[in-house]
Amino acid sequence: MKKNLEIFCITDKHFNYLDKVKYNLAAVGKNKFPKKYLRCDYGDNIFYKEEYYSELTFQYWFWKNELKNYIKKDVWIGFCQKRRFWIKKKGTRFLIDNLLIEPSKKWKNNDSIVCEKVFTNNAHFMKMIKRGWKNIIKDPTILFQKKKQTIKLHFDMFHGHGNIDLAINVMHKKDLKDFKKFIYESVEFNPHIMFIAKPKIANLWFKDLFTWLSKCEKVFGFKSLYGYDTKRLYAYLAERYLSFWFRKYTNYVEWPYITLDINKKK
Repeated sequence: MKKNLEIFCITDKHFNYLDKVKYNLAAVGKNKFPKKYLRCDYGDNIFYKEEYYSELTFQYWFWKNELKNYIKKDVWIGFCQKRRFWIKKKGTRFLIDNLLIEPSKKWKNNDSIVCEKVFTNNAHFMKMIKRGWKNIIKDPTILFQKKKQTIKLHFDMFHGHGNIDLAINVMHKKDLKDFKKFIYESVEFNPHIMFIAKPKIANLWFKDLFTWLSKCEKVFGFKSLYGYDTKRLYAYLAERYLSFWFRKYTNYVEWPYITLDINKKK
């Protein structure tokens, strides 16, 4: 049977419940995995950067080694994570039959799918004071004006104050101005570095993304990245860029996904 949708589920650990998921299972990190898992530690790879790049480690490997086999095919390529899955329709529970395994008829006029948006202007008052005080000193009205609680503020609060600006400074010129406007003015983005797209779209995305991140490495390196805030800085940057890029360059549609509490699964 011809498959029109190939989804790759990326994980750094093996969980028994993943055996039932009808996706291609992909491994990152140094844990042991069953033989059926796709590995990304050979060929053209960035496996040694996994602790900083997270699931992008596999996405890079796929781009460099496998995507060429799909370019001429009429197929959708997608990515999800060990605890986040595409679902057929919003509001459904995590059941194998509810997971998205084939293209929707609603995608007829689209060439990319991204996660439903999340909002940055709903942080608790005290958290903004505790983590966003540098921004608030410059503009106290941030505390009371929702429109000012932007992606820029959110990134400064949780992933290092000023880091997003340093990253934007080394971005390719075709996106720099527009991306900065998006970061400074938008209060929502499409999360989790999850997308589904036609192969040619995926190729263009990966090229722009990893070209930019390689420049970011010259700014941030690796030794100074640690803890929740900055250890996976390159993944956090990619997450924000994904929203901007797919909106600017593709005919996208937002799609529902489900987040699974893996503590309740084995």
